[in-house]
Amino acid sequence: MQRVEKFLKDAETYYLATVDGDQPRVRPFGTVNIFDGKLYIQTGKSKAVSKQIHANPKVELCAFKDGKWLRVAGELVEDERIEAKQAMLDAYPALQGMYSADDGNTEVFYFKVAVATFSSFGGEPEVVKF
Repeated sequence: MQRVEKFLKDAETYYLATVDGDQPRVRPFGTVNIFDGKLYIQTGKSKAVSKQIHANPKVELCAFKDGKWLRVAGELVEDERIEAKQAMLDAYPALQGMYSADDGNTEVFYFKVAVATFSSFGGEPEVVKF
């Protein structure tokens, strides 16, 4: 899991795919953090992506860096604990101008079940489950 977090942080931007009805939706994200032994992402409850995750928590993300890419497919679970939200905000101080752990909008999700696939051109994929 630490390797997945490092790749995503090094890439700086990853793309999260959700489903809106029968339409796939993809958008850039940048937050990822390990807290309490789980891999977390963050968004705002007021955003469409939040509503999509609550309607269907199965997501996939993808990041690319230096000729290698990572895909993580899994199911997200919301963690409403202030500590989980604060840990994310502490990891990304720039977000503290837009979010706070107790603002009613900040939302963090962790991967309940995930399959991470590291790939590169010409190499065999490596699969990690967590």
